Amino acid sequence: MAGRKFTGDQLLVATHNKGKLEEIAKLLEPYALRVSSAAEFNLPEPVESETTFIGNARIKAHSGAQATGLPTLADDSGLSVAALGGAPGVYTADWAETPQGRDFPMAMARVWSELEALSAPLPRLASFHCTLVMAWPDGHDEVFEGVIKGQIVWPGRGDQGHGYDPIFQADGHTETFGEMDRWQKNEISHRADAFRKLIEGCFT
Repeated sequence: MAGRKFTGDQLLVATHNKGKLEEIAKLLEPYALRVSSAAEFNLPEPVESETTFIGNARIKAHSGAQATGLPTLADDSGLSVAALGGAPGVYTADWAETPQGRDFPMAMARVWSELEALSAPLPRLASFHCTLVMAWPDGHDEVFEGVIKGQIVWPGRGDQGHGYDPIFQADGHTETFGEMDRWQKNEISHRADAFRKLIEGCFT
């Protein structure tokens, strides 16, 4: 069934992350939208209390749409490692939290040490997930899910990208996400997969 089409000229992106806003604005460039972030409206970050990517993306999208009256796009994404039962999953960012801010080298080391503790066989399979929710002020939403499969490598390689990118090598590629040019990664990533579905569902 075809989803609801986006008809306005202004879209709110439920993020306070400048890099993420840039990436999303770039992907939506052909549609001549005014893309604003939650930070521009001084919106608080809602509590992500769900245990699924869809649940948390819905909280963010609906909270933005209710607060501003604008159609709102939110994403929730994370790394899922097969031998760890899908962890860190929705807690991907939480694994990096410290009182001083996020420490992703620490989070990547935790992933590897937990795999080592389990003597998990190689290749250590993993996938990156991205769930996009487009919510309207009337409460309607559309959901799009993207995924890219690969494996965890150690030690991490590359200083491009962010988060766990240096330890994730996508299937069919020899470079990690941390070694790939940011825009090259954006063409094949889990977010790109979800965005293709979003564009098809809501913009074409």
